[in-house]
Amino acid sequence: MGIFNRKSNESAVAVATLPVDPALAALTGDYTIDPAHSSIGFTVRHAMVTNVRGTFAEHEGILRLDGADPAASSASIDVRIASVDTGIGDRDGHLRSGDFFDAEQFPLMTFRSTKAEQLGGDLYRITGDLTIKDVTKPLSIDLEFNGAATDVYGNERVGFEGSAEILRSAWGLTWNAALETGGVMVSDKVKLTFDISAIKNPA
Repeated sequence: MGIFNRKSNESAVAVATLPVDPALAALTGDYTIDPAHSSIGFTVRHAMVTNVRGTFAEHEGILRLDGADPAASSASIDVRIASVDTGIGDRDGHLRSGDFFDAEQFPLMTFRSTKAEQLGGDLYRITGDLTIKDVTKPLSIDLEFNGAATDVYGNERVGFEGSAEILRSAWGLTWNAALETGGVMVSDKVKLTFDISAIKNPA
């Protein structure tokens, strides 16, 4: 089932005259991300030989799905930087410091979508503006739509999972340390991961 459709200018009028898929139309509405069943995380190479993984425990956001015109759907996410958790307290404290995120001065990382497109099947790409500290850069996130269901409490849910890669230096996160054997302590490349469950808001 398609959530975001990509239409050429030539076919837009023709597509608009087709009946809307009832199952797709039923998804139309605003959805609030459920932080208890969602995860926003990252993976970064450490000391050139292993990966460090972390998550941001506190985040919130809204997905706006439009079943009649799926390309008009959008996403807005706020992540609280101080909630970073890699499992090591000292490392988390360093990430919150001015060497990295400077969480006291810049408490939020935000994403605001500007475009949605279908890649094929249940695969999609959401493009938008990612702001870290005082820097805003474009970011594209490849997503898979995991489906929609009504949970045991009667909540209508949708699920997505996806990922993106960034160079942290593009957002001013440049701290590093050289290794005696060559290379650096922390890679510039960071993989972001998203596992999102969202609940439809009451009409």
